[in-house]
Amino acid sequence: MEALNKKTEKIIQFGEGGFLRGFFDWMLQKINDCGAASVSAVVVQPIPTGLCDKLTAQGCRYTHIIRGKEGEERTLVESISRCVNPYLNFDEYLRLAENPDFRFIVSNTTESGIAFDGDDKLTDRPQKSFPGKLTRLLYRRFELGLPGFIFLPCELIDRNGDKLKECILKYARLWELPEEFSEWIECENSFASTLVDRINTGYPRDEIDKLNLNDEMLNTSEYFHLWVIETDADVEAELPFSRAGLNVIVTPDKLELYRTRKVRILNGAHTATVAHALLSGFETVGECMNDEKMCEYIRQAVFDEIIPTLDLPRGELVDYANSVLERFSNPYVKHLWSSISLNSVSKFRVRVLPSILEYKKRFGKTPKTLVFALGRLIELYKTDFSNDAPEILDFMKKSTVAEILGNTELWGCDLSELLLEIEK
Repeated sequence: MEALNKKTEKIIQFGEGGFLRGFFDWMLQKINDCGAASVSAVVVQPIPTGLCDKLTAQGCRYTHIIRGKEGEERTLVESISRCVNPYLNFDEYLRLAENPDFRFIVSNTTESGIAFDGDDKLTDRPQKSFPGKLTRLLYRRFELGLPGFIFLPCELIDRNGDKLKECILKYARLWELPEEFSEWIECENSFASTLVDRINTGYPRDEIDKLNLNDEMLNTSEYFHLWVIETDADVEAELPFSRAGLNVIVTPDKLELYRTRKVRILNGAHTATVAHALLSGFETVGECMNDEKMCEYIRQAVFDEIIPTLDLPRGELVDYANSVLERFSNPYVKHLWSSISLNSVSKFRVRVLPSILEYKKRFGKTPKTLVFALGRLIELYKTDFSNDAPEILDFMKKSTVAEILGNTELWGCDLSELLLEIEK
């Protein structure tokens, strides 16, 4: 079944999984629907097994449903023009380099996707790694004398654009490609680093009968979406997200502020609550949001102790925090505390401890709720609820609270000064 899309192909998209289809492709559809543009993406299957056959069988069309307390919204997504499988037709894949209309490369190849594999060769058809395949495509583009791309990676790693560029330049050296190619990568391409945020709940297998849709690529997500893109390139000129009312922030230098906001507020709220919730008998995040005392505990941690340590405008932080609590309350997202509890010590160090230290630095006292959260975390590790590396579990169970707080390898600093407050 041929795709009916006749829009201009502007994007090469590596990845056809639920996240990109419920995030970027949905956004592209919104841009097209409002008349701000008429563009489409060509999907490249980045690994040998994938969904391209299923997607192609449906003409690259599927329904995306967003659900929450706000209600339900269904969108027919027709923003993918076709799929290319480099494992079955490598020449078709390389021909993508020949089209001067392509301006963007979007990817989501999992957290381990942006990685260098020294075994990849220029002559492979295709290369095993995503950056290896991409370097081969870019070299063909360079040979044709065509302009480069704006890269918008969505992989959940810090500075994803920088790391993707680093891998490509490594392949250029490994394959002994001309120095001019590396210069072209540096000067003719723009590698944005991005932050993505949306809970995608995928194919609703348990509800498919009542949804009354014959769609094997049906996808679902929450309402909330956020994409922060750090680049000097004028992305909005060609992908006018703002005209479509999408929550996309294009900034030359503020990605780290938004990343910190997400890590400290959304992830921090989870990590500051998980031990208290499990020890109090709660199974899911939603159950806590429906409990008056637990909900107030989360609000105190977020609004009274985390937000005052962050540097974005307070109104913006409060709006984001309110959206986070709404997301925690989404009845369609069953988020288990047992899943969130994995590796809680390292998560606490990254997500919550910076708020404790910054609060004390700014206000000359420790934040009571977050310090209580640390105490509950230590208490959790004395039980069988905890889930971490064996050596950490063993240390936490056998050690005193004082020994745990004084372990600089765990926390990156000595927290002994918190002992009296935790033991109150």
